[in-house]
Amino acid sequence: MAAASSKRVIYAALTGNFLIAITKFGAALWTGSSAMLSEGVHSLVDTGNQALLLYGHRRASRPPDEQHPLGYGRELYFWSFIVALLVFALGAGVSLYEGILQIIDRHPITDPFVNYVVIAFSAVFEGASWLIARREFNKTRGDQSYYQAFRRSKNSPLFLVLFEDTAALIGLAIALCGNVASYHLGRPELDGVASLGISLVLGVTAAMLARESKELLIGEPAGTRVTKSIMEIAKQQDGVERVNGMTTVHLAPDEIVLALSLEFADRLTTPEIEKRVADLEQKLRAAHPEIVAMFAKPQSREQYRMFRDDPH
Repeated sequence: MAAASSKRVIYAALTGNFLIAITKFGAALWTGSSAMLSEGVHSLVDTGNQALLLYGHRRASRPPDEQHPLGYGRELYFWSFIVALLVFALGAGVSLYEGILQIIDRHPITDPFVNYVVIAFSAVFEGASWLIARREFNKTRGDQSYYQAFRRSKNSPLFLVLFEDTAALIGLAIALCGNVASYHLGRPELDGVASLGISLVLGVTAAMLARESKELLIGEPAGTRVTKSIMEIAKQQDGVERVNGMTTVHLAPDEIVLALSLEFADRLTTPEIEKRVADLEQKLRAAHPEIVAMFAKPQSREQYRMFRDDPH
């Protein structure tokens, strides 16, 4: 399921980023590289972010209660939104500060080969995490482009880790270019420019992640494949003459709330309608276990259109 898949990705990213952060900070202290310090902060922020996502998973898995009858699934989307804000505020903010500081108060990089080795090892670890995240993401992507799959995905932790790892790899490339140019051209300010580039990458990534996490937190419908399947199953239910419409909302990657407007045959009595609704819910849950709650409203098409067009 989506929850188990995203947890595997998060654990892999958490382990890799923690080790990378320690290594980058050590290299930054040894060489005095602003870009490497920015990268260390970047990896430390990513480590904290993955810890928050795991916390969100645990909170979201709590069962429904009186205060939250539909469960706590949206906590996962809340913490995903917080992670996106942290990428911007901490990752991009500190990188911007370090870049400006290095440009104003120029100091040369010492022993840059240490940075090269750290960047190489970091690229290996980040690349391994990226491949795991990409493999899991591709399982749900189908024939969509990566951008389309990102916009339509309901599994925020999965695409958060994928985007963070992508930004990390781009950041490593920028840091390498900045280190090489700064040392071999004798221009310390180029190391600061590299930090500004890393800040820009993180800022753009954070803005995209925050936007999508916000949409999921507000409430996004189920995908087209799921809604078409629900419609077909409902139409085939004995006693249902017409499916007027439906509303679906994702509470979490594996949790959907479904509301159906159905027109039943006039010959059916109330107990018979109740039996048809119970049978339909059983079929829908069997086909789509992610449906955690279903509400059916028996009404004519005219009534449905009247309330839809004028809900007040």
